[in-house]
Amino acid sequence: MQIKSIFETAKDSTNRLHPLPVQKQLCREEIRSGKRRLVSTIHINPSCTFQHIDGFGGALTESAGYVLSLIPKEKRKEALAACFSAEEGIGYTLARTHLNSCDFSLENWACIEHPDESLDSFSMERPDTYITPLIQEAQDLVKSNCAKDSLKLMVSPWSPPAWMKDNGKMNNGGILLKKYYPLWAEYFVRYIDELTKRGIETWAVTVQNEPRSVQTWDSCIWTPAEEGEFAVKHLGPVLEKYSQTSGKRIKIYVTDHNRDNLQNFFTESMSVPGADKYIDGAAFHWYSGDQYENVAKVAEGFPKKDIVFTEGCVEGGPYPQAWFTGERYAHNIINDLNHGCTGWIDWNIALDMQGGPNHVKNFCDAPILVDTDKGTIHYNSSYYYIGHFSRFIRPQARRIDFTVTSYNNPVTIDGYTGNMMECCTFKNTDGSVVLVIMNRTEADMAYEFFIGNESASIMCPPRGIQTVVIDV
Repeated sequence: MQIKSIFETAKDSTNRLHPLPVQKQLCREEIRSGKRRLVSTIHINPSCTFQHIDGFGGALTESAGYVLSLIPKEKRKEALAACFSAEEGIGYTLARTHLNSCDFSLENWACIEHPDESLDSFSMERPDTYITPLIQEAQDLVKSNCAKDSLKLMVSPWSPPAWMKDNGKMNNGGILLKKYYPLWAEYFVRYIDELTKRGIETWAVTVQNEPRSVQTWDSCIWTPAEEGEFAVKHLGPVLEKYSQTSGKRIKIYVTDHNRDNLQNFFTESMSVPGADKYIDGAAFHWYSGDQYENVAKVAEGFPKKDIVFTEGCVEGGPYPQAWFTGERYAHNIINDLNHGCTGWIDWNIALDMQGGPNHVKNFCDAPILVDTDKGTIHYNSSYYYIGHFSRFIRPQARRIDFTVTSYNNPVTIDGYTGNMMECCTFKNTDGSVVLVIMNRTEADMAYEFFIGNESASIMCPPRGIQTVVIDV
């Protein structure tokens, strides 16, 4: 076993995804002499593997494209490279975008605004203004990382056009009229085909963003059975037909909502006859709380299906320079991965200093905040914390088994000793093992890890996160 590299981000230091000299971080002798107190022991077993990981990413929304269009070109390029370049940034390989408008759009819009069952009036004017150029740039950056890497793009609708719904609005929920199920499926394919004409490949779609929520912004209500029916009878067959000409199968995910009802919702969708053929997995968000046991139940009950985290953000506006935001991301990523998640996509890659624009003022934080007046970009703690996973756990890595023994727990920031230390372990396709470990306490944390009979001891600073890359 050889420790190849250690990277660190810590609150009370200038370290931000900073490479550390390996030998100086090893603290076995200090532990033996009593100068350091050992807090945790981790036993890593690379021979016991679990799910693969498709990668990590963020959302390419109209709002993100808009704010990045308002700053100098070199700063826009820097922000995109910070996300999608593996050398200059944190190596995203996944992205999510919206079909028609979402709340992080400048206003409500659809590719067909007025009733047209022929789809002849389908227009890409809005997507082509801020969205497709963003996707193209991200795609080029991912391709430049490695010859075998490509951007995996997910397309999700927040609402069909207003004229297809029973309430005649894109906002405030409403239901897609059943007579339009076939047309809405064709609408999906038309959008995907337009992206293809622009050199953009689509990896996956979700049937509906947050199908259980009536929102003041773009939204549409579906039951789990309706999502299953739509996937099996309409969307699946038209995508299957499209793939016969395009040569590439497009995945379909359902649920795309919070963890609280993930298992029940997905199970009900999968009970529709034919679902196993057309539904590739479940998508989920974090807004209802931790509930990681529901991710595990889907992984155990449907071992051949993907489970992709598709949206999470810190709500209530921007939090520049806050540290808890990064820790919240890492806590969610670690636990989602350890419970069976196969891909993890953040919400907006960038927003302005107000946490928008958002056409209903549903402002949120983002890993990158853009000062459009000064033409500058600012990196939040969440950016660096996500990077501890996305830069080092590469596509097709497999989660590997570990066990943790903890002792002499120091005081944790929230008073719960169970929140002292969290970690995950993966094995990349090149054979390297990656350990990501987070210390949310206010004390130094000395930990040791074993792979077989070989071990090493390292100190993680207070309110810090480390990524250790190991050759075995």
